[in-house]
Amino acid sequence: MAEMNTLGWIDYLVIAVMLCISAGIGIYYRFSGGRQKTTEEYFIASRSMSIMPVAIALVVSFMSAVTLLGVSAENYTYGTQFVVINLSYLIGTPIVCYGFLPVFYKLQATSAYEYLEKRFGVKVRMMASFIYWVQLLLYSGVVLYAPSLALEATTGMSKTASIIIIGLVCAFYSSIGGIKAVLITDVFQGLLMFASVFLIIGIAANDVGGLGQIWEIARQGHRLEFDSIDLDPTVRHTWWSLNLGGLCTFLSLYGVNQVQIQRTLTLRNMKDSQTAMWLSWPILTLLSFTTCFSGLAIYSKYHKCDPFLQKRITSPDMLMPLFVMDTMSKMPGLPGLFVAGIFSAGLSTISAALNSLAAVTLEDYLKPIYKKFGGYEFSPTRSTSIAKVLAFTFGIISIALAFLAQFLGGLLQASLTIFGVVGGPLLAIFTLGMGTESATEGGTIVGALTAFSFLFWIVFGQPRPMPPKLPTTIEGCSDTIANITMSALQNVTSFSRSTGDSSYFYLYRISYMWYSPLGFLITFILGLLISNLSRLFSKKQKDKLDPNLYFPVISRRIRYRRNKIEDDGISPLDRKYSFNDEIYEKDNNIDKICTKL
Repeated sequence: MAEMNTLGWIDYLVIAVMLCISAGIGIYYRFSGGRQKTTEEYFIASRSMSIMPVAIALVVSFMSAVTLLGVSAENYTYGTQFVVINLSYLIGTPIVCYGFLPVFYKLQATSAYEYLEKRFGVKVRMMASFIYWVQLLLYSGVVLYAPSLALEATTGMSKTASIIIIGLVCAFYSSIGGIKAVLITDVFQGLLMFASVFLIIGIAANDVGGLGQIWEIARQGHRLEFDSIDLDPTVRHTWWSLNLGGLCTFLSLYGVNQVQIQRTLTLRNMKDSQTAMWLSWPILTLLSFTTCFSGLAIYSKYHKCDPFLQKRITSPDMLMPLFVMDTMSKMPGLPGLFVAGIFSAGLSTISAALNSLAAVTLEDYLKPIYKKFGGYEFSPTRSTSIAKVLAFTFGIISIALAFLAQFLGGLLQASLTIFGVVGGPLLAIFTLGMGTESATEGGTIVGALTAFSFLFWIVFGQPRPMPPKLPTTIEGCSDTIANITMSALQNVTSFSRSTGDSSYFYLYRISYMWYSPLGFLITFILGLLISNLSRLFSKKQKDKLDPNLYFPVISRRIRYRRNKIEDDGISPLDRKYSFNDEIYEKDNNIDKICTKL
């Protein structure tokens, strides 16, 4: 076994400085500007942010240490088929910009789940909020676990110690920084991520003789694959699973997730929000492509001496930090800069998650409860204080969940599994509300709970096969010659595209990329079916809902139909629904609008 390189005191100094900068950003915004005296300032920056920081933040919110470590390991271990998922990002961007975003922007609510109460009722709002809790808390655990891998692979520090240290720093930073601090830190994080990836590609290219040589080594190692169009759902990655599964995951993250909606609402108007979304797409694509290529760059160094077979690492997700230490350990400060980038990425992402969790908890639970049973509302100062306590509390919970993340498999697959299981049904709930007029509260709840239960069954059911890996070898390792034949043979026999043999239960062999589409379809179809059946056997008349609660194309159809009825002189009471969008953006309460007029 090769001796592990460790960080020097200069590296630790760099890490400490970078952590202080990250925390300092939060402290600065705590004592400047609005100073988080109101929840509007704390959660949505009083809608005063500029486009570019928000565009970058939209990218890096869910693309932090998981991206750096997980995507590079994915391409090293399973090949380049995963890069196809970028097509789904292009397809999903206009759907978010011209479908979901206009609805949320007209609502102008701190919590995205206020929409569900207006469209369905309080039960759906509470259910969706709880599902969101599960999703984001689990993801926070994965993101907190990721930097601990970097420390373990480079310094020998235990995962337990690193998770606790990073988690406590993050809980402190999240509790004092508002959304402004989170967004600026996201920009800082994005710069570090790009710098780290370009540094790895540059060093690898210099060692092997250029970018072309990296590509050639990947080709010889069977890493280049872009043409898998197999319709078999048990094949781990295909064009169908990556594009359909990727689209559902993208829409659940960028279309209906509280973290991203909160970011778009920090801008002055909907046009700026749409511009930020369009700007985020090329940044996201560039980050995805370069991170995928970094996996091939790492493979160019270890293609004849796999560190996993050598027992130098215990998980493929440790490949990137190991590469950094093997190639940069003689350059003091550079490994520390890389590890600091991993830390900064994790801190910023978790702080965004904790800020959003605090917003949802305060707006969806605490405020309604106090108003109902106490008969009064929180003051702005008290609301902000409670939000900070909530953010710190969720940070401590994330520390506990981080210890469970290691049992979910690789980082990339773990994060996408979480988003698939929870994001699919959540996306369908909002789509039922915005895209159909007949969906009811009861039907939506039954559809979502059924999908949620089904997905948890197939995700955590046992026994399940391990995903196959592409062949690796240790024939180039001078100290492991005696183990070449057996180790290489054992690894090559696993070179297969399917996710396991037929002896396993079929549903346990389905690719994790299908979890999100399955959850969406079950929730949407079952929810719509039950809703229509309940309306068929119920004498209750169809509710007359605000057209602004629907996708713009549906909203225009509703207004056209109601205007036509008005022209026929049948229902003048519907005239209130013809108020223009600008009035609704300022205030959705009809009584207040009439008072102002």
